Amino acid sequence: MLRGVNRVFLGLVGLVLLVLGGSVLAVGLGVSAPSWWIHDSRHDVLLSEAERTRWRDSGWWWPVVIAALAVLLLLALWWLVAVLRRHRLAEVLVDTGDGEGALLRGRALEHVLTQEAERIDGVDRSRAHLKGRRTAPEAHVRLALESHVDPGTALTDFTTGALQHARTSAGLASLPAEVRLRSVKHGAERVS
Repeated sequence: MLRGVNRVFLGLVGLVLLVLGGSVLAVGLGVSAPSWWIHDSRHDVLLSEAERTRWRDSGWWWPVVIAALAVLLLLALWWLVAVLRRHRLAEVLVDTGDGEGALLRGRALEHVLTQEAERIDGVDRSRAHLKGRRTAPEAHVRLALESHVDPGTALTDFTTGALQHARTSAGLASLPAEVRLRSVKHGAERVS
């Protein structure tokens, strides 16, 4: 969801900046602007001194400006943290039984889950991601199933096979998983 919000937000900001910048450039090059547009001619400024100082003496102006800027700052910081935050688990802590521990690369476990899931009969493609903490990872798996496959059977084969092997090999007490299933579209078959 965050990726979609990120793309929509950046797209809208880019579109607004492109339209505003393009319109100012066009008016600066001599294109006549509509009567309602904020920029009239090549020698016009975007904000006149009267427009900039119109509400300066009003008691509500500065609190509204500060509140709006604070909201914009908080939204920008939220967006920055969301973009920079790691979405994948980098490593899993494996209990070796001797009081120490070993670190297993999260990508390696994801790769094994993906490869073993693709060996299941009827699974066309798969993708696995690990999230959570390194002592309690969670698997998020997407399976693309061929049209003739029973989803319940494919899910059972995945949980008793690939997921169970990953949990056992990493020495985890549990490995919760969110599995999303979808069907692969296929082209029409030719009939002679």
